[in-house]
Parts: sequence; structure tokens; C-alpha cells
Amino acid sequence: MLGAGEQFWRIGAALAERGYRAVAVVLPGHGRSPAAPDASVGMFAASVVDTVGCEPELAIGHSLGGVVLAAALPVLRPARAVYVDIPLADDGAQRTTDELTSGFLSAQAGRTVEALRVSKPRWSEKDLEVEAVAAKRFDVATAVALELAHRGSQPPTAEIPSLVVRAEPSRYVSKARAAELAALGFEVRSVPGAGHSIWYGHFAEFMDALEGWI
Repeated sequence: MLGAGEQFWRIGAALAERGYRAVAVVLPGHGRSPAAPDASVGMFAASVVDTVGCEPELAIGHSLGGVVLAAALPVLRPARAVYVDIPLADDGAQRTTDELTSGFLSAQAGRTVEALRVSKPRWSEKDLEVEAVAAKRFDVATAVALELAHRGSQPPTAEIPSLVVRAEPSRYVSKARAAELAALGFEVRSVPGAGHSIWYGHFAEFMDALEGWI
């Protein structure tokens, strides 16, 4: 949510250096992709498969991207999956359309370079610019439709080798949830001091957390 494929500018280059062909997906309603006022998780998952193709060696999904990756697994069929700072469970919240719209508009308005420079002092200038541009292009109606369509979805199982990388502490993946995921067969690794977009300001630590998976 509020992001775009450009967020992965540094990760993509690092993966390419390791021999991967790295593809950063720009989901509907994000970046320069067209808006989708009838958005659904299935639509988003199909857009990933259409962009990437089937059976990639590795698939990484962050936040909303992790939800979409989980939904795409049956068709995408990656060899390994990495979920970044996502609990892989419905939070049970039942916000109305107006509440969702208001929340997204507020978040969008607050993601300027100037505001992010204050709230995210560890981020590089390029990271700040990428996030601010992505937020400006973000389509709120698409996000609201997707949130409403996602209610009650079932979390994935670790049917393929699956890693969860979480911030420590994490607003989204508590220690208790991390333990539950581990019991379900996910490997869970933490990056102390990182924020939700873990690689911003903690790039080396994030890449270290991927060791053995890339």
C-alpha cells in the first residue's frame, strides 16, 4: 500500500549481482499502473503472474505484496517464498469504506519528502524521493476496494520453503505471531531496529536475513 516497484531499486540490483533476473512488480493502482476500482486480491495475484510468469526461483512480497504473493502461489509456483513484515493473517478489522478512504488519504498526504525526512531519519534521500513519488501516484479507491475484498481471506501454509522477515519490534508481526508462524512451518528471522520497510536504513541487515534463501 502506498508504494511501487521502485521501492526495490537497491534490492533488485543486489539480486541481479547474484545472478537473478530481478522483476519488481507494480500492482494495479500503484505507481504508473492503471487504477482498479473493482480490485480484488485475485486480480492483483493475476497481475503478478502476468508480469513475472510461472515458477520463478524466488518470490519476495512485502506487506500488501505478501498478501498478493500468498494468493498467487498456486499459479505462480515459486521455488521459495519470502514474506516481509506481514502476519499472514486477517487482522479482523471491519473498517467502513469512509474509514478506509479517510485513513488512506491521510497517510498519502503525510508521505512527502519533508515529512518522511523527519519520521524516517535513517532513510537515504533516494528512498525518501521514491516513497514520496509512489504515495502521490497511489490510487486510494483501488486500495479501498482491495481492503474490502480481502476480508476473511485464509492465510497461506508453508507448502514450499517459506521465510518471514520481520522488524524487531514489529507493528505487524508480534513475537507471539512469529512463534505461531514458526510452528506452521515458516522460518522466521528478525531485523532489530528496522521499520516496516525493513531494507530502508537497514539494507545490509535485510540482505543478511536472506542468506541461505538467495
